[in-house]
Amino acid sequence: MSASELQKAMTSLIAVFYKYSGKEGDKTTLSKGELKELLTAEMADIFGKSTDQTALDKIFKDLDANRDGTVDFQEYVTLVACITMLCNDFFSQKK
Repeated sequence: MSASELQKAMTSLIAVFYKYSGKEGDKTTLSKGELKELLTAEMADIFGKSTDQTALDKIFKDLDANRDGTVDFQEYVTLVACITMLCNDFFSQKK
């Protein structure tokens, strides 16, 4: 039995996180630099090649819910879920 589309999406979500985490320290979290690299490489259509440090700082601060200076997997999933909801709203309005 092959994986469902949802299972493939979940696996991809996990793989992308770990592709960028741990380059600058803890493998279970994203530093600000790792988050910037992930956003510009994996979500270029949404974030572009943004070099706006103020915008990145705000995104990072908003994501770092527990204020530990890193973005953990749960905080990362929250970001992806929020962006997914915004995309859904955008495309729902186009109908």
